[in-house]
Amino acid sequence: MNIKLIVIGKTDNKELNSLTNSYIKRLQFYIKFNLEVIPDLKNAKNLSESQQKEKEGKLILSTIEKSDVLIVLDENGKHYGSVDFSEVLQKHMNSGIKQLIFVIGGPYGFSPEVYDRANSKLALSKMTFSHQMIRLFFVEQLYRGFTILKNEPYHHR
Repeated sequence: MNIKLIVIGKTDNKELNSLTNSYIKRLQFYIKFNLEVIPDLKNAKNLSESQQKEKEGKLILSTIEKSDVLIVLDENGKHYGSVDFSEVLQKHMNSGIKQLIFVIGGPYGFSPEVYDRANSKLALSKMTFSHQMIRLFFVEQLYRGFTILKNEPYHHR
């Protein structure tokens, strides 16, 4: 199974990029992982919130195959502890799917079409974080999930 994280816009913060990349590098020992950055929309400030979500949604959906399992990171999604999240990862790996995709939307969230296509929604916290920070938090949790599955000491129970 492959895991892909789709995000909107690049991160300008060098420290966040460096930390995120260090976890991506660590993940390669466990699974094939890819971070796909969809460029920020041009002239986004001239678009309404719904227009921006619609355009971003089309770009997100254009990168997804029919056979992919899509999980959107959304504040209204299901909350998991780290151990429970690792079990979700294991279930997806056991299911035989080819690719599991997680997506972090733009500043206004997702278009209805992305929600319709999503297989499920995942919340990392009830708090709101910047989209750049969520990338780091999610990749770290993904790494933590695999260390839990391998019974490695990174996660202390």
